[in-house]
Amino acid sequence: MPTDEPTHSTERADGPEPADPRVLVLSNAGAGSSQEEVVREVCRELDSCSDGGLEVVTPGDDEEYAAAVATAVGRDVVVMGGDGSVHRFLQAVHDQDLLGRIGAVGVVPLGTGNDLARGAGIPLDPQEAARVAVGGARTPRGLLVDDAGEVVVNVVHAGVAAEATAHASEVKGVLGKAGYAWGALRAGLTSKGWHLQVLVDGEAIAEDERPELMVSLALGSSVGGGTPVAPHARADDGTVEVVVAHGVSPLQRVSFALDLRKGRHTRREDVTLTSGREVVVRAEREVDAFRINTDGEVEEQRVTERSWRLLDQGWALRVPEGSRGDRG
Repeated sequence: MPTDEPTHSTERADGPEPADPRVLVLSNAGAGSSQEEVVREVCRELDSCSDGGLEVVTPGDDEEYAAAVATAVGRDVVVMGGDGSVHRFLQAVHDQDLLGRIGAVGVVPLGTGNDLARGAGIPLDPQEAARVAVGGARTPRGLLVDDAGEVVVNVVHAGVAAEATAHASEVKGVLGKAGYAWGALRAGLTSKGWHLQVLVDGEAIAEDERPELMVSLALGSSVGGGTPVAPHARADDGTVEVVVAHGVSPLQRVSFALDLRKGRHTRREDVTLTSGREVVVRAEREVDAFRINTDGEVEEQRVTERSWRLLDQGWALRVPEGSRGDRG
């Protein structure tokens, strides 16, 4: 990491920074493929691009992390890491009731999948991303929160996609990004579906006799390092895209998986696509209890019901000028 101390402020060539640097940088050495030298180079790039100074913080535990986030009020923030790092930051912002009180958020993607960055058009090269993180256009983003207080930054799944991530986590350290493909294959071969009720803004879109293979709520377009689970999702249009896959026969599971990799699944007859602001997923029987995968992290316990709502006040992300979702 840039320093052994949990917090430090860099110094610019023309002298010390102001007492309250404009940009807070949250660094996380454990985020995906991040390496110490890469982080140091990114910090140098951020420093050269920031006209108001920056403060780099490497929190050592949850208490230090919460304290660092509390200082983000009125400041822009750069998160170095993958989707999990962005999720952690916005979870802390939500928990501390700071939504609407922080500046724009820049992301330097140093994770494995980096799907939020991919969908927003943020460069995957850390040096290029650093320049966007402090100088890119500010674009609004939606933020989901569930009935347990958990936020969703990119995508949340119930069903086979959550099972796939659970299986992928078993081999992610060995296979890296390829672990997602392994997890999807294993889940697709073993999952036989769940009888679920799905309500979107109070309207039932899945409550017949058919079991469901997957339910996805998407603000971003991709998961698992680029799989286009919701190709047309927009994080800034005031809704969350809901994808429900009904086909559970062996042939349907295989063909769905192939179409999913190509982003063609939303055109299938056994897939329902809609959007809204409030979503409820409920198991019809105890045996249909399902896993939840939120921004790539799978809950250990299966649940029989979970609901989500789109917050009126989200957050703002720095993206390249003219990129997808850019509102200037």
